[in-house]
Amino acid sequence: MSSNNATGSLAKGAHVKFNGVKVFSATMVADRDQLGEKVTAWMAANPSCKPVDVVVTQSSDEAFHCLAITLFFWDDNARR
Repeated sequence: MSSNNATGSLAKGAHVKFNGVKVFSATMVADRDQLGEKVTAWMAANPSCKPVDVVVTQSSDEAFHCLAITLFFWDDNARR
């Protein structure tokens, strides 16, 4: 998410400003095992995006388990 002229702040810390969010999620075991590597690869490919917070969420039902890593970041190159 890079919205024109938009910044946000996290509810748990109003002082933490961000202007982008990236969500990584997986339900299959092999994909969940590789989720950290996907986050690392994305960060390496997007060096202007400086992480300011991370939220890890797990949810499940009778058949599936979902793992999500939500990365809040500040992108110095975001359009203003």
